[in-house]
Amino acid sequence: MSKKPVLVVMAAGIGSRFGKGIKQLAAVGPSGEIIMDYSLFDAREAGFEKVIFIIRRSLEKDFKEVIGKRIEKYFEVAYAYQEIVDLPEGFDCPAEREKPWGTGHAILAARDLIDGPFAVINADDYYGKTAFRVLYEYLAHLPEEEKTPAQFAMAGFVVKNTLSDNGEVTRGICIQDMAGNLKEIHETKGIALRADGRVTGSFEGEEVSIDPEGLVSMNMWGFTPAMMTALKADFVPFLADAMENNPLKAEFLLPMVVDGLLKSGRAQVKVLPTPDTWFGITFAEDQEAVAAHFAELAKDKIYPTPLFA
Repeated sequence: MSKKPVLVVMAAGIGSRFGKGIKQLAAVGPSGEIIMDYSLFDAREAGFEKVIFIIRRSLEKDFKEVIGKRIEKYFEVAYAYQEIVDLPEGFDCPAEREKPWGTGHAILAARDLIDGPFAVINADDYYGKTAFRVLYEYLAHLPEEEKTPAQFAMAGFVVKNTLSDNGEVTRGICIQDMAGNLKEIHETKGIALRADGRVTGSFEGEEVSIDPEGLVSMNMWGFTPAMMTALKADFVPFLADAMENNPLKAEFLLPMVVDGLLKSGRAQVKVLPTPDTWFGITFAEDQEAVAAHFAELAKDKIYPTPLFA
């Protein structure tokens, strides 16, 4: 596609108060950097020049003050606002609902800002340099015109590189075809390395053994505008069902939408393997380990200190 890929950062889940206790803003770098800083640094190095932050409108002033202003020196920056009342015509948000409508709805918040290929990441995950590089290269070399089925991509992380020493985690286990395309994502809970050396988890209520060398989705995607079209179309039947069956808690999630596109043949998703270790603060105890990782990366000159001079 002729348009340069842009980066979309899902940050609407950041806590309502900026400061101590908000895991997305925990200092993990030698000079007080947060995880998002490293993702933005790696994305810029890979070629991304524009970033769209998806935030809650109530956080706009604080977000721009804490993050946006300094990032504007390195990126073209735009903002989209995920609000629970932002629904298609014919739907009203239940008055008692407080929970956001999910990651699919978050991306829809940027519908007026996206007209070319785009990558999607979580604000509080560290993905590593390779993932940004391969995703940018994929998006930058897509055909000029949209194909049918739509051509998407997903960064695939090695299971053993995404585990926590401090508890069980939930991961989307990737099932691929012989060509390296995604067939299914098995949302698997309770994944951990056990005392006997096995990695196990729970899928659909059953305990399963997991290949530690297999690939998982960490919600790092590469999409074309066709994804926005699909989100708009699929959100309506989702809402119709949600309003009837689970109006206060139902979530419109990206993996759920991607799975539907795969099953209906509307999209192909190329899995782009990355050897990098994923970092995140799932548990409070993870912060110390993540900080130690970044200290080591700085010591090895993988990143400058401070990150953004």
